Amino acid sequence: MIQYPNAKINLGLHITSKRPDGYHEIVSCLYPLPLCDALEIIPSKKTTFDSTGIPIPGKEQDNLILKAYKLLRKDFPDLPPIAVHLHKVIPIGAGLGGGSADAGFALTLMNRLFDLFLDDWLLEEYAEKLGSDCPFFIQNTPKLVSGRGEIMKDIPLDLSGKWIVLINPNIHISTQEAYAGVTPKAPIHDLKQVLSDPAKWKDELINDFEQSIFEKYPMLKKVKHSLYAKGAFYAAMSGSGSTLFGLFDQEPHFGKSEEGFFVYEGLF
Repeated sequence: MIQYPNAKINLGLHITSKRPDGYHEIVSCLYPLPLCDALEIIPSKKTTFDSTGIPIPGKEQDNLILKAYKLLRKDFPDLPPIAVHLHKVIPIGAGLGGGSADAGFALTLMNRLFDLFLDDWLLEEYAEKLGSDCPFFIQNTPKLVSGRGEIMKDIPLDLSGKWIVLINPNIHISTQEAYAGVTPKAPIHDLKQVLSDPAKWKDELINDFEQSIFEKYPMLKKVKHSLYAKGAFYAAMSGSGSTLFGLFDQEPHFGKSEEGFFVYEGLF
């Protein structure tokens, strides 16, 4: 069985406080993108994992897809071994949620493949154990998120017919590095109200990571300005970076502006 885990962007991202457990409280809007990996899972004689496309760093035992399988097998010990193949397209560590998407989609795929009949709320509980963004990909619809990102509410936001350009200049920014430059604070504007009026987005839809990260990596600020120069009605960094995205009313024909950059254009 094959599914196509998609990326996400953050529309606004506020770091509001640091929690006693070391995590941060956030407020953000997650929105699914048409950029996808390809994930195949089939029953097998023994559990294996292989991948093509973008190389996946790290040890196999740390792979979120295999962790998702092990979580399910704790409660469903009769699950057979699986063979997993992942074709990786979404840039890794780029603020696009690619690893979280692979994990979330693996849960929904195995739920269907093995007729587990688990409701979304229960799949989201499994996904929360894998990572803060993972629950979002169970329903995979626009959400206002809070807490660590696991508290989700539906939001009537529709970008259908709009175009998106993603530019990733292959700068790796760790989550630890991103949070180190941020002082948590209450947002100036209510995110839900801002999202209801796209005319306010350029001035009021803020990613709190941008200020410190742009100071450290001026190239990212230049990329954001280039998106506006090409006609984007909104441009921002997604998550903790380093991907920048621009939203356009018309097809932008951006193309690869710099050698080595990952550039993607797509229609919502």
